[in-house]
Amino acid sequence: MAIKLKPVHLEAIKKHGEATFPYECCGLLLGRIIDGEKILEETYAAENAKEPGTQHNRFLIPPRAMLQAERYAREKKLDVLGFYHSHPNAEARPSQFDLDHAWPFYSYVIVSVKENKAQAVNSWKMTEDRSRFDREEIVTL
Repeated sequence: MAIKLKPVHLEAIKKHGEATFPYECCGLLLGRIIDGEKILEETYAAENAKEPGTQHNRFLIPPRAMLQAERYAREKKLDVLGFYHSHPNAEARPSQFDLDHAWPFYSYVIVSVKENKAQAVNSWKMTEDRSRFDREEIVTL
């Protein structure tokens, strides 16, 4: 399965990553599933609530922010399709920490931000047995 999105969504994720550098940014991917395809409608930026000193390589979306995002999505008749975050001065691939804290079904978009400039953007999907991530194709509309 691929995730389909518009260039404006990629740009929003990149800009968020650059704005929070050298810390990780985070947010939600909101959209619809149509004929088995994930179609992104909006990115929803969230605050990284991870404790100071760990935000350079960890993120945490606080429960209240998750509830607000889910409520917002429902009001817009959208679903949470996944999450995005940045990897400051690291590659756009999931870490073991990402694997340990992910769930199947969701898309995990990661943007590499090196020296305050967004680089590669990749999407990942956890396998059903939770053992690894497989790359998920990003299709721009």
